[in-house]
Amino acid sequence: MAVPVPRAVVVTRPTAYEALIAAHATHGQARFFLAERGQDIAVVEEAHRRHADALRQVLSSIPETWRRAQVARGDLDRFLFEPEDIVLAVGQDGLVANVAKYLAGQPVVGINPLPELYDGILTRHGPEAAADLMHDTAGGRARIEARSMVEAGLDDGQRLLALNEIFVGHRSHQSARYRLVSGSDEERHSSSGLIVATGTGATGWARSINLARGRSLELPSPVDRRLVFLVREAFPSRATGVDVTGGSVTGEQPLQVISEMNEGGVIFGDGMEGDHLSFGWGRTVSLRLAERCLVLVVE
Repeated sequence: MAVPVPRAVVVTRPTAYEALIAAHATHGQARFFLAERGQDIAVVEEAHRRHADALRQVLSSIPETWRRAQVARGDLDRFLFEPEDIVLAVGQDGLVANVAKYLAGQPVVGINPLPELYDGILTRHGPEAAADLMHDTAGGRARIEARSMVEAGLDDGQRLLALNEIFVGHRSHQSARYRLVSGSDEERHSSSGLIVATGTGATGWARSINLARGRSLELPSPVDRRLVFLVREAFPSRATGVDVTGGSVTGEQPLQVISEMNEGGVIFGDGMEGDHLSFGWGRTVSLRLAERCLVLVVE
């Protein structure tokens, strides 16, 4: 039986320069817009040029015998990934999180085109490493990490996956009202919402909340099969408490949240507010470890 030819799928998102041109139609108008605010378009233009150079280097590194595809972040929900795909995310760390929920075990190589600007926690490789990483991944020689993900499942069957965290709360600055059930503990809350975070997300939003609370929780590592939940700014009142505001979420013990918001309740993952689930009064969401993991190529 013939071995399927791998397909390299290169994932990108618009650069800051491309976003400016889309907003202002021409280079000149974008330059004028920034100049009026004391900014120089040459800075974002140079970053765009370097990003484009890195992308060309990655594309030219794909073996001639392989199939190839290129997809923008905004088109991921319409793109059909195949089992033999090797995904190359060229850009910021968030791009890996954006693509993770659409995959089913396909390995991801994160390429960092601007290491002085992007942290490179997930996009940790330079474009010059793309060729070797593709060959090693296809040959089973690459070292990988299976990074845990979080899943939100609504009581009507809708679900949402995320690599960093899932937020449950109100879409505005109003208080989110809900009942939270963690194992045998249950409490009614009025808060700024809550997040359920993975070990990957523990370096971002979860870390910030945990620091503000005096490091009250031991956060998981990226490969731990454990999540944590953290409630933001819980308010004590006659009807609401502040005792059950953080803890672990394991495979055996999902977290349940029951909405008490007439309107404005939302659930979204990895900061993508546009891709949200509505969470109105009486709806229940279960937050748990996802069965699938992100397969991240480390080296």
